[in-house]
Amino acid sequence: MNRRTYGDLNYSASNNSWVMAGIPPHVAIRLKQLFPRIPKHKVSVFNFDNADSICADLKWFMERYPLKMCSADESRLSDSVARFNADQAELERIMIGDYTPLPFAGLRDGQVVRPYQAQAVEVVYRSQTLILGDDLGLGKTYSAAALMLKPGTLPVAVVVQTHLPAQWEEKITQFTTLRVHKIKKTTPYDLPEADVYVFRYTQLSGWSDIFATGFFRSCVYDEVQELRTGTNSQKGCGARVLSQHTHYRLGLSATPIYGYGSEMWNIYHCLGSDVLGSSNDFNREWIGADAKTIADPDALGSYLREQHVFLRRTKRDVGQQMPPVNVIVETISSDGDAIQRVEELAKLLATRAITGSFMQRGQAARELDMLMRQATGIGKAPHVAAYVRILLEVGTPVILCGWHREVYSIWLDELAEFNPVMYTGSESPKQKLEAERAFKEGETNLFILSLRSGAGLDGLQHRCSTVVFGELDWSKKIHEQIIGRVDREGQQDQVLAIYLNSLDGSDPPILDVLALKESQSMRIIDPGKPFEASHSDISRIQALAKACLGNREYNKLTQPGSAAA
Repeated sequence: MNRRTYGDLNYSASNNSWVMAGIPPHVAIRLKQLFPRIPKHKVSVFNFDNADSICADLKWFMERYPLKMCSADESRLSDSVARFNADQAELERIMIGDYTPLPFAGLRDGQVVRPYQAQAVEVVYRSQTLILGDDLGLGKTYSAAALMLKPGTLPVAVVVQTHLPAQWEEKITQFTTLRVHKIKKTTPYDLPEADVYVFRYTQLSGWSDIFATGFFRSCVYDEVQELRTGTNSQKGCGARVLSQHTHYRLGLSATPIYGYGSEMWNIYHCLGSDVLGSSNDFNREWIGADAKTIADPDALGSYLREQHVFLRRTKRDVGQQMPPVNVIVETISSDGDAIQRVEELAKLLATRAITGSFMQRGQAARELDMLMRQATGIGKAPHVAAYVRILLEVGTPVILCGWHREVYSIWLDELAEFNPVMYTGSESPKQKLEAERAFKEGETNLFILSLRSGAGLDGLQHRCSTVVFGELDWSKKIHEQIIGRVDREGQQDQVLAIYLNSLDGSDPPILDVLALKESQSMRIIDPGKPFEASHSDISRIQALAKACLGNREYNKLTQPGSAAA
């Protein structure tokens, strides 16, 4: 007996796609639910890319709604499904851990691809889209470079933050024989022959027309959290065009979520993946009642791993047994006058942020945040400088982190004798490189770093193990990014992270929000992992205090009954 069919499915050789036509309305409704890329207004004829994963979904759909096909097309579809199933089986075998990759051609003499790095390469080579969330210091850059040595991946577009093109060029050319060109302009020009083209995120939108030609076979996004606002930004729009016209897409970040878990949809959308469905699908299935947090972060993290679009290994997973970061949280004094001076304006802005129009509320909230964080930073800046002075006077190299220029000015004035260097948003790439060099080569022990300028910095672990946060960021992942610059392979000492917090101003509410954001992020990138309290050991601070004050004065201050004790 002939089986009922609900329409036709044919392969179109002219554009290498599948065309479905003649299906009744109730089947079209189910089709759009299962294939969220199909526009809701689309009727009659539906087109699908000839990708193995899509062919597998079409075959599965046809189990419920059979379609007419010629024998040649049926054979083609079956071959694609067989390849998809074989790739899935291979991905499972790779992830078991006993996978032995083939040698990589194109490495420099003496360079090797570590087994866990090769594992990541094989996963993205088969899944075609991957966020690699390995711990800071595990060599995500080298995993990306190894991908570029696989057949059919060149040319590659690498997208990095403004200050990192030179570092990427250096690492790729030291690790491989690939030719690298750093993009010089925000608009297209005749490109020289190369294998790897390094773009800044700020250059993406101007090159969209070139991306749309399909010139690049692969794209790599360093610090992929730069795309967390999605296509609401120009760089997000440019990234989506690039991703949609490349075959392999790799995002790199140990901290892909800076704020709330909903950022994951934006990032995957910019990577050209529909693994999380449409925005409406994602919001309906994953987002909680507050419209921004993930209702079940553990489930989302597990789902992304099961789909082979997210891969993360910790230092412990790959055999790097480094001591835990020693986290010291200190409450320091603050100049109340700095906060009092802005109290009246702060009250006005707070009122407007609650009662004003939509535009007024947004503007007032931003101004209130800037005002209170700056006042808090200024109020405690002299006390932060006094604390850091103790470290510097006993010869400890320090990375001091902040956010506001006015705060930097106080630190520079209070600590001028220590010849501080700056690596913030105000320095040019050339000035940043010079500051980095001076610190690494020991010309100064004080490296003042903007909270959001630390991503991608490497080599600091050979010079420093002490990080001081003189101001806080709203995202704990920003703090972790900076700590990860020194807590990585090559570090000889236990890393010390010191948070200097005030009981006044913006610090208390920021600390409250950080707790919620950390819960979202940790449970998505490490689903099922129990919460671990930060390791805290004050013995190093005590030793420094003794060195500075002398044993007699130290013992006097810390004996029972004293204020310090």
